[in-house]
Amino acid sequence: MKTPKSAREAKRPWEISADEIAAILAGSHANPFAVLGIHEAGESYAARCFIPGAEEVTALTLDGSIIGELTQLHPEGFFAGPVSLTKLQPVRYRARRGDAEWAVTDPYSFGPVLGPMDDYYVREGSHLRLFDKLGAHWIKHEGAQGIHFAVWAPNAQRVSVVGDFNNWDGRRHVMRFRAGAGIWEIFAPDVPTGVAYKFEIRGHDGVLLPLKADPFARRSELRPKTASVAAPELLQEWQDDAHLKHWSETDKRRQPISIYEVHAGSWQRRQDGSFLSWDELANSLIPYCVDMGFTHIEFLPITEHPYDPSWGYQTTGLYAPTARFGEPEGFARFVNGCHKVGIGVILDWVPAHFPTDEHGLGWFDGTALYEHEDPRKGFHPDWNTAIYNFGRTEVQSYLVNNALYWAEKFHLDGLRVDAVASMLYLDYSRNHGEWIPNEYGGNENLEAVRFLQDMNTRIYAEHPGVMTIAEESTSWPKVSQPVHEGGLGFGFKWNMGFMHDTLSYMKRDPVHRRHHHNELTFGLLYAYSENFVLPLSHDEVVHGKGSLIAKMPGDDWQKFANLRAYYAFMWGYPGKKLLFMGQEFAQWSEWSEATSLDWNLLQYRMHEGMRRLVRDLNLTYRSKPALHARDCEGDGFEWLVADDHENSVFAWLRKAPDQKPIAVITNFTPIYRENYSIRLPFDGRWREILNTDADIYGGSGKGNGGRVQAVNAGGNVSAVITLPPLATIMLEPEI
Repeated sequence: MKTPKSAREAKRPWEISADEIAAILAGSHANPFAVLGIHEAGESYAARCFIPGAEEVTALTLDGSIIGELTQLHPEGFFAGPVSLTKLQPVRYRARRGDAEWAVTDPYSFGPVLGPMDDYYVREGSHLRLFDKLGAHWIKHEGAQGIHFAVWAPNAQRVSVVGDFNNWDGRRHVMRFRAGAGIWEIFAPDVPTGVAYKFEIRGHDGVLLPLKADPFARRSELRPKTASVAAPELLQEWQDDAHLKHWSETDKRRQPISIYEVHAGSWQRRQDGSFLSWDELANSLIPYCVDMGFTHIEFLPITEHPYDPSWGYQTTGLYAPTARFGEPEGFARFVNGCHKVGIGVILDWVPAHFPTDEHGLGWFDGTALYEHEDPRKGFHPDWNTAIYNFGRTEVQSYLVNNALYWAEKFHLDGLRVDAVASMLYLDYSRNHGEWIPNEYGGNENLEAVRFLQDMNTRIYAEHPGVMTIAEESTSWPKVSQPVHEGGLGFGFKWNMGFMHDTLSYMKRDPVHRRHHHNELTFGLLYAYSENFVLPLSHDEVVHGKGSLIAKMPGDDWQKFANLRAYYAFMWGYPGKKLLFMGQEFAQWSEWSEATSLDWNLLQYRMHEGMRRLVRDLNLTYRSKPALHARDCEGDGFEWLVADDHENSVFAWLRKAPDQKPIAVITNFTPIYRENYSIRLPFDGRWREILNTDADIYGGSGKGNGGRVQAVNAGGNVSAVITLPPLATIMLEPEI
């Protein structure tokens, strides 16, 4: 007797339509979690899986108990069948093909890791631990170990995580979509740390995009490879409690801060020209900075970037220390080593723009997600990069969380924020008609302003020991004033005017300097309008500008004398200090990121003398409160000689409450001046605590024999002193 046709064609409860199977095999199914994994099938449960290459599949519980043999529904590896379970739970499969056998734990049998509160805080923009939720994290979930992947791509039709663990097959780990937050997630059991991965994304139009690196990746492959790497959670035995306590309890404006700006890839290299690891850098750079008296090291961006000559300013991985110098743990050890000897670490941070490399953030889910769609707001003409959409809640959260991430996970002491001016102005480097005014018709980027204020507010609230420093080259008001007073909330601002004006003056032949005296006095008119850092940065020694020593006029002796006098002038001037590497020993050649500094120059007297001077300037600046305790306050400065343009002499007093004042006197001509009368605040002997013309620094040895005598004549106190040629001296009362 034949079975009726209707009975023959009736589906078994665990079967699904051929169309759905085809969609799974093509990787185009809208919701594979509704098909694969464990599901109710009538009165019992059924398992469905897609295991390419398998001919037979047995279903098991996580502890290895057999719960069913599955039926092959498609020869490409689609299986289904009933399983003997009493509740929904994770399962694994034993797959076989010929003599080969392997185990597969089913990612679709696990529930989500993220919860509704994550969705809520993401939408609200108040989630301050996104770096613990998004990206790749090795966790234990529902009885299994593996990697939880999560990525924000709200407009994608489908997102898969691909990597070495699934043969880069986008059909194997299609992610679950959390519509409320626009986040895709999946728990991939049994996947170990250290695997390379990317996201395979189909845009809203179904077009497959180039594979994307993880925006929250905490480690990346070494260029030219571009995949993200599933890193373990950072484990570092921190030994820096005293360091962090000091900076969290002190007023940084009243502390000595002298920053050594470093490009980690070219400070020093191995003999074969390859990069030093973080541990190798620690062995040489940290002791060097201790000896030189610097208080902080500021690194040019060390976040992952594809192109060496960008110096890190075009980063594709804001959360990942670049693989050029080893694993992230190496950088944590470096910071810990710095803190143990009292040196802070500042990271050059780039929230102003990002490169358009296809594996990066650009058009991440097929739409302008991190950037503006309109190039008048979303494209930087100067750098051919994209501009973050600061008005988008998720983008702002991505950046704010990144600032918090570096402070929390790596104990960083500061962030120097690059290109702030380009963020603040909608018409930055644009002609008329190439930009869109704000809602009030102005050129201020109000969204960027709110982002910077929020970032500074958050980081100072969470990490009071951290300082933020703005590279801002315009007269935007209150950059380093509190947000509640209408400021941007930065701790400090680079004094670009000081750098520009003083270098302009120093390049001139001394015979012409008397006509440009105001280039050095003008800065005191605004010196206390912000909390300033005085930078002699990498920007001044690249792109044909030459090194600092090469900018100086005159013969070699005069070049060195000019630079020594200039450095002491700067260290005596109000404001924190920053010097780019190589300039402390007067490297002749322009800086190149491709080679090590010219350390061989230290065998020569003049270069070694310059290094000794910078060291002594740092030690003097740090040990004399008058030189640093009122760096940001007007009552710490008093002119002694401001208008002697004929002799190109400048002199002032640095002061601090209950501290000995320091007189700083500079002669910017090569003329040796004897019997120069200078006013001082009180009589008695004053000790010459520093003289840039000293023989030990490579000078001519002229000076005041170590002391000068100040005399009170009718209520006017003055001293007759000797001014060495092209030199700066510092005097301190002996009382």
